[in-house]
Amino acid sequence: MSRLASSSSSLVSRVAGSGLTREVKPLVSTSKREARQRVLNLYRSWYRQMPYIMMDYYVPVSVADCRKRLKEVFAANRHLTDIRAIDMLVIKGQMELRETIEVWKQKTHFMMYFRDTVKQKPSEGFLSKFLDGKS
Repeated sequence: MSRLASSSSSLVSRVAGSGLTREVKPLVSTSKREARQRVLNLYRSWYRQMPYIMMDYYVPVSVADCRKRLKEVFAANRHLTDIRAIDMLVIKGQMELRETIEVWKQKTHFMMYFRDTVKQKPSEGFLSKFLDGKS
């Protein structure tokens, strides 16, 4: 039994000490430059489609506000450097764009992009006091 334990521990030390690294295949892009170009193409596609999306969904937001929100969403992921993560977000963005263009989403799904930009209503009212248990 001790022989088995000693042989397994030496195997672990050999594998752990060998410095093996696994080469991963890229999803789509092979370089950071190519990934950046894909991101810019996706941004341009969304930017160009914005007026048509507004007509299809008839949302109470201007095209300029939608484009501003689009810029914010892309800027939020600016810090990413992993090519595979960038490719995954680009693929998801392309799927979202197709679903939006084909009107496979409902208006409420599209308005979820603006969820954090909506101003909260003041909570100083009769109903809020009632629900909090204050008379």
